[in-house]
Amino acid sequence: MEHLINTKVQAIEVSGIRKFYNMVSHIDDVISLTIGQPDFHTPKHVKEAGIQAIEENFTSYTHNAGISELRVAACQFVEQKYNLSYDSESEVIVTMGASEAIDISFRTILAEGTEVILPGPIYPGYEPIIRMCGAVPVHVDIRGNQFRFTLEMIKPYITDKTRCIVLPYPSNPTGVSLTEGELKEIADYLREKEIFILADEIYSELTYDQPHLSIASYLKEKTIVINGLSKSHAMTGWRIGFLFAPSNITKHILKVHQYNVSCANSIAQRAALAALTTGINDAIPMKKEYITRRDYVYNRLRAMGLNVVKPDGAFYFFVKIPDSISLNSFDFALEMVHQVKVAVVPGSAFSEYGEGYFRLSFAVSLKTLETGLNRIEQFLVNTKHPHC
Repeated sequence: MEHLINTKVQAIEVSGIRKFYNMVSHIDDVISLTIGQPDFHTPKHVKEAGIQAIEENFTSYTHNAGISELRVAACQFVEQKYNLSYDSESEVIVTMGASEAIDISFRTILAEGTEVILPGPIYPGYEPIIRMCGAVPVHVDIRGNQFRFTLEMIKPYITDKTRCIVLPYPSNPTGVSLTEGELKEIADYLREKEIFILADEIYSELTYDQPHLSIASYLKEKTIVINGLSKSHAMTGWRIGFLFAPSNITKHILKVHQYNVSCANSIAQRAALAALTTGINDAIPMKKEYITRRDYVYNRLRAMGLNVVKPDGAFYFFVKIPDSISLNSFDFALEMVHQVKVAVVPGSAFSEYGEGYFRLSFAVSLKTLETGLNRIEQFLVNTKHPHC
C-alpha cells in the first residue's frame, strides 16, 4: 500500500538532526553535542502549576486559541520584553510548540506554486512543510555574509511568486541575530509588497550581546511571530508555543489550528501561565550560564584553528570543517563518533548550504564541553589538521 502514500510526504525525509542522533545514540560513552535541548530542568514553580492543574482536574478542552489568562500573559510578556503590542482576544494563538505554529502558518498562507525565501544554512523544520503545501522553498546562500540574512541577500530572490520570507533569529544553527538597522531595511523594503514574514523567534530570550528585537516592531501588519517556552524555560516536552499576528491573519490560522489539534494541552497551558508570570525572568540565570559556555567554546575552537562565527544567541556553533579534511560533513561527524566518541550534527542537515560544516550545541555542562572539545581536538590531530 506504500505506493498510495501522498507523494509529497514520500518525498520528504526525517530531519537530519534526528537521523544522526538516532544513528549514534546506542553507542556507549558518546558525548552528545547534538540536540538543541536545554540541560536545565523546568523551573519548580512551573512544574508545581502543572501538578496543581492535574489535581484540580483541569483536564478538559480549552478555548481553541488557549485559555484567556495565558493569552493575556503571553501578550504582556512580549510587550514587556520586546515592545510588541497584540490583542489577547484576537491576535495570539497558543500552539503545541513552535513547530505546530510554523505548520499552521504555512498551511494558511501558502498555495501551490508560491515561493518561500529562507536563509541557508537553516533549521530543517521549514522546508518539508513548505513542500507539503505545494510551495517552493528558495534558499539564499548566506555563508559568505557571516551568516547574516540581510536585505542585500534577499532582494535578488524576490519574484512575483514570493509569498513569504522566513526570518529565524537568533538562528539555529548559526546563533546569528539581525541588527536594528538590518531589520529596518527589510521592513522598509517589504512595506509596499504583498509578502508575509514568518519571524521564528523561539530563541528570543537567549540573546547575549544585544536585546532581542522583532521585525514585528516595524512591520506588524505582515508579520507572523512564532515563539514559545521550550528554550527560554527549559520546557521542550511541555509543547507550548505562541503565534502572534494581526487579527485578519490569526482568524484564518485559528481554523487550521482547530482542525489540527483542537487546542494546546490544558495542563501545559496552566504551567505556561506560571512560566510567563512568576517565571517571567526564568531565562536570565540560564542565559548567564550559556554566555560562560559560549565564550569557553569559542576560545577553544579558535585555538584549534577552526573557522567559526561567534553566536550572539541560541546555543549553537556552526563550525567550518578544515579544508585539509577531505570528508563530507556526514562522514566527518560519523568518523568523529567512531574515533573519539563525540557526536555533533552534520552541516548537511541544515540544507545544501550547510555542507562543509558541523553544528555543536553548548546546551550541556562546562565539564561535558571540556571533555568533548578535548576529544574533538584529538580527532583533528588524528586526521592531521595542520593547525593542531
